Amino acid sequence: MMVRRSLARSTALRATLATAALTLSAGAITVSPAAAATGSITGLGGKCLDVAGASSTNGTAVQLYDCNGTAAQQWTVGSDGTIRALGKCLDVTGNSTANGARLQLWDCGGGANQKWTVSAARDIVNPQADKCLDVTGNTSANGTAIQIWSCTGAANQKWTAPVADGGTTPPPSTSAPMAVAPYIYNGWGSPPSPTTVMNATGVKWFTLAFILSNGYCNPQWDGGRPLTGGVDQQTVNTVRANGGDIIPSFGGYSGNKLESSCSSAGELAAAYQKVINAYGLKAIDIDLEADAYSNTTVQQRTVDALKTVKANNPGIKVYVTIGTGQSGPDTSLINRAAASGLTVDSWTIMPFDFGGAGQNMGTLTQRAAEGLKTALKNAYKYTDDQAYRDMGISSMNGITDVNETVTTADFQTILAYAQQHHLARLTFWSVNRDRPCSGAYPNNDTCSGVAQNAWQFTSIFAKYTG
Repeated sequence: MMVRRSLARSTALRATLATAALTLSAGAITVSPAAAATGSITGLGGKCLDVAGASSTNGTAVQLYDCNGTAAQQWTVGSDGTIRALGKCLDVTGNSTANGARLQLWDCGGGANQKWTVSAARDIVNPQADKCLDVTGNTSANGTAIQIWSCTGAANQKWTAPVADGGTTPPPSTSAPMAVAPYIYNGWGSPPSPTTVMNATGVKWFTLAFILSNGYCNPQWDGGRPLTGGVDQQTVNTVRANGGDIIPSFGGYSGNKLESSCSSAGELAAAYQKVINAYGLKAIDIDLEADAYSNTTVQQRTVDALKTVKANNPGIKVYVTIGTGQSGPDTSLINRAAASGLTVDSWTIMPFDFGGAGQNMGTLTQRAAEGLKTALKNAYKYTDDQAYRDMGISSMNGITDVNETVTTADFQTILAYAQQHHLARLTFWSVNRDRPCSGAYPNNDTCSGVAQNAWQFTSIFAKYTG
């Protein structure tokens, strides 16, 4: 079996605000009132964009705060690109374009650091910096400062703002940059450079595998490499330095699972939290296979631990990855989660290793995904659309563990299905395999075993827009 089984197993469409008629009078810039909309702007944790202390003094910080309906939280989104409160403009401090530049209130002067676009994907973007309005540190605590940061699609960059038709920006179908996070594995072989893959494909996120236990309730990479300071930390640093981020994957097929090693839901939640804190994470992937899936006690422990993680980390995305048959997955974990009140950001199936060569894997993937949709509808009482938006696909590129062949054409089929239904996650095992073989396959799981160009599978899924 391959590594996953044997070792552990954009530009978004911008709703550009049309140029308003500007009237220059005594050096002041005014906006036609008919071309504006006023209301609260809500973000991470359901909290509001807020002017600190309700002060209109130049330089007053803009922050996240409990919504209270006061004037300090009433923002006018103008068709001139400004966002105003208390008679002044949302302004990037010092006209900076750097990550981490803070937001403030300032006299409206028409500068590029006071211009914003609100996208259909709920990003609020400063075009000069090409960066997004961002809740610092991904924390929803009252008083958290607002900054600009490279757009990642993460929850701390998603906002619901008033629009000129009197409504608000619609919820996104998914956060596509985060949704497309192919697995990368440092455990052995010759892992590719994330920089090379990012530059070649445009993908920004990776699912970094695998977090296991060291035999006790203690998270480590593959159960033996240090959580921080080693090769995996280097991968995280490299991806982030290039404007992306990582999602650690807990579990996989083999090795000691935290879900089994920890003796209680509280201990397991603390183990998850240790990794979240170590990297300041915006998302985690829980890959439940083998004993971690089949044991009902472990299932319930995992469900309860994830409820704690979601409660303690507002805005974090939680993905759960499970195996599947051709007609859909075993529904025991989904039903248990729904009965326990746990919702996750994506139930993701692995539609491969069905058995038998010569099958059309694109067609089988869609069939399995439809089974997942039915399972989610039954468990959560979702509509079709709600179910699709709460599910994902994690394929395998090239020749699978049981000699099925997933081709680049199959990936195109899967991409089209994901686009049609707005899936929450679209990924695959693995980037390590996304290159042609230089010798006999499987060549230590460092190639796909099929005719392809380097990073061709990644490039296909990188086109996903949600």
